[in-house]
This record gives sequence, structure tokens and C-alpha cells, in this order.
Amino acid sequence: MIRRISPAEAFERMTHERYAYIDVRTVPEYESGHPAGAFNVPWASSGPSGLVPNPRFVAVLEERFGRTGKLILGCRIGHRSLHAAEALVAAGFTEVLEQRAGWEGSRDAFGRTVEPGWKRAGLPSALGAEPGRSWKELGG
Repeated sequence: MIRRISPAEAFERMTHERYAYIDVRTVPEYESGHPAGAFNVPWASSGPSGLVPNPRFVAVLEERFGRTGKLILGCRIGHRSLHAAEALVAAGFTEVLEQRAGWEGSRDAFGRTVEPGWKRAGLPSALGAEPGRSWKELGG
């Protein structure tokens, strides 16, 4: 089972426990705003008929952090990051957390925000690709 944490808990883990935040959104989503210090390793990318899975997702994270690296995964509202976290645990990663509210916030069945995401929580954010943390530099 994947442990799901709030944006504030994610920030606390990054600050005091040296967890790396992995933003699993697409490159344009990441570049339009993301948690400060986040790495961009897309779970999927935009294709002609929707999102296409990233075949290098697990391999890139293993190369960069190893299977024992402390990772927090986040996306826009919490769906992609949960699937990505499950894939990492299935591949043998041992220190995986999922930031359940994502960048924008988790939503109920009617589309209403039920938990503010990183952005609305007012946590440190960045625009563009941070040096050494972009998908292009990591494996894209």
C-alpha cells in the first residue's frame, strides 16, 4: 500500500528528511509551475490520442536515485502520481510516498477541490525547468 501524504507533509519530508520530489506531470505542466526543487520525470506524455505511458519512467528513477532513494511523487490532482508510485513499489522501490493533493488539489466526484494542492497551500514553487531537474536532462 502506498502512503499518501499532504502537501505540507511532503514539504516537511523534503526539508528535514531529504526526500526528492518527483513531479510526474508532462514537461509543459511542470514548466508552468511546480514545487521548488522538484525533478520532472513524466509518468506519461501527450500523444495524438491522449497520454502515452513513459517506458523509461522506472529506469530513469532507478538510475538517478536507486531503489532505496527517498521519493515523493506528485502530479496535478493525485491520480497519475498514485499509479506511478504503485509502479515503483512493484519494481522494488522501498521509500516511496505519494503527495495526494498534487499541484492543484484533490477533487471529489463533482470536481470540487477537497484538499488544496501544493500551489494553493502556498508552498515554495518554481517556474520553468530547474537546472539538472528537467526531463530532458534526466532521460528524455
